[in-house]
Amino acid sequence: MKGIVHRRIVFPHEGGQDLPITLDSIGHNHQQEKVSRLDGYETYHWLQTASGEGVIHFENKSFSLPAGSGVLLLPYTPHRYEASAANWSTSYLTFGGSSAGSILETLGMNMNSFYRWEKEAPLSKLLREILDQYDASQDMFGLTASTDAYRFLLTLSKYGQLHNNTTISRNVDKLQPLLKWMDSHYGDPDLGLNDLADQLGVSGRYLNNLFIQTFGLSPYAYFVRLRIRKSKEMLVSQPDLTVKIISQRVGFRDVSHYVATFRKQSGTTPEQFRRLH
Repeated sequence: MKGIVHRRIVFPHEGGQDLPITLDSIGHNHQQEKVSRLDGYETYHWLQTASGEGVIHFENKSFSLPAGSGVLLLPYTPHRYEASAANWSTSYLTFGGSSAGSILETLGMNMNSFYRWEKEAPLSKLLREILDQYDASQDMFGLTASTDAYRFLLTLSKYGQLHNNTTISRNVDKLQPLLKWMDSHYGDPDLGLNDLADQLGVSGRYLNNLFIQTFGLSPYAYFVRLRIRKSKEMLVSQPDLTVKIISQRVGFRDVSHYVATFRKQSGTTPEQFRRLH
């Protein structure tokens, strides 16, 4: 399959429309483009990272999607997502059926949800294996596709660790004032963990645990990603600014440190990123 950027199979509904659960589409996008769906998707939608990293926005929240993570979105949930590193590859699955909602309810999964799993878990390869199976088969109707959709949900239920339950939502609410403050103070190179913790009146240790539980990142790592994201906006919108000036404006004292951090997160140098965009 070398050279193929997007593999996708859409399943016809004939013969399977009355099944409890139906597989509507499955695919792998080697170079995931930016997607925005103001009205959401008409069926249940699962998206996971195969390699690289992206970020998805829904319900006024943003989640980083590194390898070993994915999101389950209910029908008609407005959302958007884009790469946050070079060459973000994704796998996805959409499904419906007469009993899809009740099956998810039984599994405790009938909500917009962010999941993580261990590297060895079968979730990392399952969608690619199902896609390979249909690439080599002429049978894309009825029970086989329905069984694969159900198998995927059972695997997700078993191995996926739900990370946006009520506790996580409360954490986001707690952090919101700090996140807004960081968004307007990213240019200050002197800020450290204690400065961030002071904004919420908590200890640095508590803040660190709160960020890791909520985002899977330390406060410092989150702040660095914010700075890199802001620098990308400047690289594109202000072409007359040098890389050195931009690095200073987003809180880096040393331009070489900025370039190395940018390359590590994005897979390109700032200059290469600017030329590509």
